[in-house]
Amino acid sequence: MNDNSKILYECQNMTLARGTGIATYARNLASEARAAGFQTAGLFGTRGSLMGRNSVLSEIQLFDAYDKKQTMAEKVDHAIRWLHADPFGMRAKPVRRRGIVIDPGSPIFSDAFTESYVAPYITDRARDHFMRYGKLLPVSGIRNVDLFHTTHAVPMRLSGVPTICTIHDIIPLRLPYTTLGNKRYFYNLICKLVSKLDHIVTVSEYSRRDLIEFFDVPEDRITNTYQSVAIPESFMAAAEAQVAHDLQSVFGLEYKNYYLFAGAIEPKKNISRLIDAYAQSGSERPLVLAGGLGWLFEGDVKRINDDRFLSYRMNGSVIKPEKSVRHLSYVRRDDLLRLMRGARALVFPSIYEGFGLPVLEAMLLGTPVITSNTSSLPEVAGDAAVLIDPYSVDAIARAIRTIDLDDELCADLANRGPAQAAKFSPVTHRARITDVYRRLI
Repeated sequence: MNDNSKILYECQNMTLARGTGIATYARNLASEARAAGFQTAGLFGTRGSLMGRNSVLSEIQLFDAYDKKQTMAEKVDHAIRWLHADPFGMRAKPVRRRGIVIDPGSPIFSDAFTESYVAPYITDRARDHFMRYGKLLPVSGIRNVDLFHTTHAVPMRLSGVPTICTIHDIIPLRLPYTTLGNKRYFYNLICKLVSKLDHIVTVSEYSRRDLIEFFDVPEDRITNTYQSVAIPESFMAAAEAQVAHDLQSVFGLEYKNYYLFAGAIEPKKNISRLIDAYAQSGSERPLVLAGGLGWLFEGDVKRINDDRFLSYRMNGSVIKPEKSVRHLSYVRRDDLLRLMRGARALVFPSIYEGFGLPVLEAMLLGTPVITSNTSSLPEVAGDAAVLIDPYSVDAIARAIRTIDLDDELCADLANRGPAQAAKFSPVTHRARITDVYRRLI
């Protein structure tokens, strides 16, 4: 391996103001590659054509907010793009970071990338190209790159350069009733990626076995590198009294006196069973659900707003309503970590996860965890969590009731959690992903 080897990452999700799990994954990948001695570059998409050669305007456009509802002009533009679907591929252009935009979440360019490239609607155009021609979209215009790594399943490749892809899971195929979208497209895409790319990376052994079993991927062409979990040391070192004060002042929650679920409100997260189990447990500690609305969430929202979780108390001479099940639609990263650290336990009864990062984050913070005995979650949680059958309301309720009453068990789980999370440290992840890169460069 040349010490100057350069990795290009597809990382469209990193420009989203609210971030995603894939954005976190991409950011960690690039940071760990740089720590291992690689040069790193990022490939991003913009909405609309680039604003000429003005580097300030180009940077602004990269992060520009937009309404998810397409305008008529955008619909026409999409129809035109669909008609030709970039038959010869598309060309990316460099963007020089001037620093006029304050990065959403964390400084993605200065910390993770030495170079950045953009192309309009790149992920949409890759999808249109694949649906029209059944081929991966060739991307050109990027020189002196030794490897291209797409951070999720997208139909693109870099011309003349080894390309690898991280496939986090095949949930649309294993649980089609929990996701929207075109399943035929996703199936055909996975078939193409595993057969045409130079290597496939997964984030759990469970996902790796899924791909080997259902797509006949040779075992030497697919590697499980897991993910890494890391929390800023300044946050880890924060005094309990300060965290308790912040939780009370911001959320009105008592330290170690509530249960937390962290994740989007969508079917695979199993929210309805969680809420029913919480009610059945009889716990007087509130249940806090921290995460935005995903899809097919109507039934979950109805349960969240159920009148059985509403009560009233006197606050001086004023009667105030209180909810024992609370939904926080969006919280900043720092506040989410405070919520995790201050919870009696993280309750994460997801039906299927490619990895399950919230489980490890809670463990690293010394918070007990209740999670599922399905998909990748047992290999992530190890023996440092209470494992339950996510399809059983009774099992989830029993686990909540046990954690509610057993202080010694909570202390034991709090002690075991950090040791389990340490198995997924950035240093360990760096070694695994570096080994893959060295084999391909």
